[in-house]
Amino acid sequence: MKKQIVVIGLGRFGISVATTLSSIGHDVLAIDKEEVSVQNIAPQVTHAIQADATNESVLKELGIGNFEIAIVAMGTAIESNVLSTILLKKLGVRYVIARANDELHGSILEKIGADIVIYPEREMGTRVAHGVTLIDVSDYMTVAPGYGVAKLAVPPHIVGERLSGIGFGSEGEWKVAVLLIQRGKEVIVTPGQREVIKADDVLVLAGSDENLEKLLAGLQKNTTEQ
Repeated sequence: MKKQIVVIGLGRFGISVATTLSSIGHDVLAIDKEEVSVQNIAPQVTHAIQADATNESVLKELGIGNFEIAIVAMGTAIESNVLSTILLKKLGVRYVIARANDELHGSILEKIGADIVIYPEREMGTRVAHGVTLIDVSDYMTVAPGYGVAKLAVPPHIVGERLSGIGFGSEGEWKVAVLLIQRGKEVIVTPGQREVIKADDVLVLAGSDENLEKLLAGLQKNTTEQ
């Protein structure tokens, strides 16, 4: 469903968020104080405006209170980041996501009403670290300490096998669940254990980091033995 989203702060993180949201079909208003940043992103979003997001009158004129979601993407300007978050909640934005640099910054954002606080640098560090141990995984997201969701392109030697035959599922050898299979433009959600893996399938897996590592090591071993 298309949503109206405002992204404040057009550094690398803000630009990435705004252009991605726009590319998947949402109405995106991008705001930054720097004219160059606004001009650069204008062709890629619904609207781009040079404005001071710490000025309540300016935000009111832009009708910010009518937006469903606001993302405060400013990183280094902590004071502006906090003030913008306060004003967004004051003006009635239902859901405010704010970027934090560290725990102290994050705790302040939580106390002033941010619905979600994100730590881009820390989350990227986590992904890189897991990329070292989960080498064959194309993407990884932590969902709880020691547990995560990983994306895996299937190796050729398991094409034609059923999920149950490879050892997926809570009763399987690896104790790793298959949340979905991406098969071209088709997505199979929570596939059954009798689902047969096809060439170029991408599996989205969930489990403990330890079990994910064991699974990948097992698949790698079988690959080298072929």
